[in-house]
Amino acid sequence: MEKMLTNNFWEQWLKILIDWTVNQLPSVILLIILLIVSLRLVAFFINRMRNLLQKRALAHPDGPDLEAEKRLHTLMGILRRGSFVLIWLVFIMIFLKKFNIDIAPIIAGAGIIGLAVGFGAQELVRDFISGFFILLENQIRMGDVVILNGTGGVVEDIQLRTVTLRDQSGTVHVFQNGKINTIANMTKGWSAMVFDIGVAYKEDPTVVMRIMKEVSEEMRIDEDFKQKILEPMEIFGLDNFGDSALIIKGRIKTRPGDQWTIGREYRKRLKEEFDKNHIEIPFPTRTITWAEDITPLKQNVNGIKDKDEQGAR
Repeated sequence: MEKMLTNNFWEQWLKILIDWTVNQLPSVILLIILLIVSLRLVAFFINRMRNLLQKRALAHPDGPDLEAEKRLHTLMGILRRGSFVLIWLVFIMIFLKKFNIDIAPIIAGAGIIGLAVGFGAQELVRDFISGFFILLENQIRMGDVVILNGTGGVVEDIQLRTVTLRDQSGTVHVFQNGKINTIANMTKGWSAMVFDIGVAYKEDPTVVMRIMKEVSEEMRIDEDFKQKILEPMEIFGLDNFGDSALIIKGRIKTRPGDQWTIGREYRKRLKEEFDKNHIEIPFPTRTITWAEDITPLKQNVNGIKDKDEQGAR
């Protein structure tokens, strides 16, 4: 405390500060400028790479390659975040060195801590390894509609540790990659809508299948839907004898994610066409038969009926 009150002490500190300002401050400022430039350059090159690859995907001879576009968006996001983390780590180590802080013990300590954490964070390591293989094998991408462990939704984010889904009601579900046991991707490559159309037993299945085919062909030439339907409708035939209906099964292949739009429009058009051709779509009915041993109930019902007829007169 007494030393701090002496002129010598402050003169020494002032000298050190001036010396550091003259010798080190310019390099620190340059280092910060390099950090900003590096982050911007990495972002620029990643965006350029993504745009270039995206143009190639959109210029595919068979039409826009949406699969490549989804995977590109996912991988570029991971690459961008990983590059930024690496640049920041290098910056921090050089920055500490400028203040004469020996980073060797820090690195050694980080290694020991990392080893200790590794034993206690086996679940975290498993999440990262599982996330790496999910990305490597292209199992799911951002924007896919998937079912993970029985929960369905749209993939909003993929990290090396977690996958984030948002279901139809808007609820966000976060899954640890290491705990994902089953993956069902409904929008990879191509999608399809399967129809189980029920008609009355009195209808001719051949006529019904012809109408189903005609409705699908009308949609294939419609400007609003022709780009979404990949192939002519497949009619599998009479699939089942239901309790009150003949079940005819068919399928329309669509672009990934468009199956629900196509399905709703097809059902609407098919109902209109059935009405025009007087095709009956049955609904459950019950036939009630009066037994002889419940005559009093029968008489009571007949009495109510007679009263209703008298009131109508």
